[in-house]
Amino acid sequence: MSLPRSVESAHVEGKRVLVRSDLNVPLQDGRVADDTRIRASLPTLRLLLERGVREVAVCSHLGRPNTDEDRSRFAIAPVAARLCELLPDDRLTVLENTRFHPGETKNDAGFAGELADARDLYVNDAFGSAHRAHSSTEAVAHLLPAYAGLLLLAELEHLGRLLGDVARPFVLVAGGAKVEDKLGVLAHLGDRADTVIVGGKMAEELRDENPLPFPVELPSDVVAAASFDADAEARVTAYDSVPEGWLGLDVGPESRERFAEIVHAAGTVFWNGPMGVFEWPRFAEGTNAVADAVAEASGRGAYTVVGGGDSVRAITELGLAERVSWVSTGGGASLELLEGKELPGVAAIPRATA
Repeated sequence: MSLPRSVESAHVEGKRVLVRSDLNVPLQDGRVADDTRIRASLPTLRLLLERGVREVAVCSHLGRPNTDEDRSRFAIAPVAARLCELLPDDRLTVLENTRFHPGETKNDAGFAGELADARDLYVNDAFGSAHRAHSSTEAVAHLLPAYAGLLLLAELEHLGRLLGDVARPFVLVAGGAKVEDKLGVLAHLGDRADTVIVGGKMAEELRDENPLPFPVELPSDVVAAASFDADAEARVTAYDSVPEGWLGLDVGPESRERFAEIVHAAGTVFWNGPMGVFEWPRFAEGTNAVADAVAEASGRGAYTVVGGGDSVRAITELGLAERVSWVSTGGGASLELLEGKELPGVAAIPRATA
């Protein structure tokens, strides 16, 4: 994979730099509920400050504001406050939510010009938004000398390894609700994998009709519930013996053991998507079993990558994030990259020269 030129090669001393970070974090009661993405943005910002920039202006979107009420709910202030707590420096400023401007999602050149005005350099460090051709991720890169931030480069390098020669067996684990969201990456990566494991609601869809040109490992048993409720009556059944009207909300113990054995023996693992409704403890054991198996495989020398918001949340809440090779900050961006698509925010940055 040809990588974009790095911010490390830029001459930034005395310069005014615009940085596109991914600060799209969850908020609760007006405060940042999870600062993982903010922390992930720090290495690039520290590098710029240490190298003597005159000013760093950070921009990011936050949520999907559509109404005037949303402008209050998605104001960047709480995020800016947390970033400045982690990295206090009077040369650092945080611009308002880019999606408050109607031209942002239209890749409007006028808004890009406003962002570029009076600035000398542009750094894109927002891998999680690199698959979107927006003013702050694509158009502005054509108005200023553009470079890739450290996080963006790390994501490209780590995820790119999955597209090259990998240690085998190569195991792909996919879960979640809708197979169509991941069909592209399943087809592109799955054809190169030795085993493809599918859990969650996706498994039901693929059992009914598998559009993929290869077989997949599906659950043989499930934890079925009488209703979609955290406290619903539940029992373990074979996948084809779920009582009428009941729902499969997790993979069963037999499937957990089989999936874990496959992952344990892997040389390379990519995991995206939970095995069930892991937010409810009674239906989290399948997801937890995969998380444990991925971490153990990594400990045995396997190259392991976890992507997608739910998978990342699960492995982080279990305290296993430090035990895997790479935890991706990009959901849709990682899937599109692994599907073989060009990411507009990456394509807009000149390639690195040897």
